[in-house]
Amino acid sequence: MRAETLFLDAGGVLVFPNWTRVSDALTRRGVHVGAATLAAAEPRAKQRLDLGETIQTTTDSQRGWLYFNLILDQAGVPLSNATDEALAELHAYHAEHNLWETVPPDVPLALDYLRALGLRLVVVSNANGTLSRVFERVDLRTRVDLLLDSWDEGVEKPDPRLFQIALERSGGRPETTIHVGDLYHVDVVGARAAGLAAVLLDAAGLYEGYDCPRVRTLDELTSLQIADCGLRIGDLR
Repeated sequence: MRAETLFLDAGGVLVFPNWTRVSDALTRRGVHVGAATLAAAEPRAKQRLDLGETIQTTTDSQRGWLYFNLILDQAGVPLSNATDEALAELHAYHAEHNLWETVPPDVPLALDYLRALGLRLVVVSNANGTLSRVFERVDLRTRVDLLLDSWDEGVEKPDPRLFQIALERSGGRPETTIHVGDLYHVDVVGARAAGLAAVLLDAAGLYEGYDCPRVRTLDELTSLQIADCGLRIGDLR
């Protein structure tokens, strides 16, 4: 059976933190770590955050800043008053503009291709009320059919209600909808609780052995067949 609707997480799938902005905020406080070092530390730090107990006992906002401390630790940067001050500056920027403002070059091309296959593209994201504005700013808003920001909906993943709202708004059916996200205990667990197939975007290949299909890039989705539910996207290549 062919998929009809594709749900996509935003952060970690379509948009990523502006690591240069993060590096600059740290540098102004005497903490020197390059943007590339921070980006390289991110996958393992994120995996350290992606634990069932952590996800169940924190909100997305709380996890967001724990995430940055874990990245600093993974990059070998000691936590200090200086790093706290830098993160406070970044938090203020994020609240106003959204720090997840970097779009890899392959993302717009992949979205356009997936849409050309006839898929409805729906962003289902834990965010802070600024997601639509940042998608306009980075020229992604017109590349998707619908965008749901958990802040606006009053419920966040892994709660299956956010996925159910997305199904109702998009006209999607659970049996022909696939969700793609980058956190197992948020995206895969939440989507499955709503009756959807789920794919983990595992760019660094750290989730071997997990019980879900994995891809390293969005482009790999077009050659993916999800055997456990018989869904496929496009023609197998």
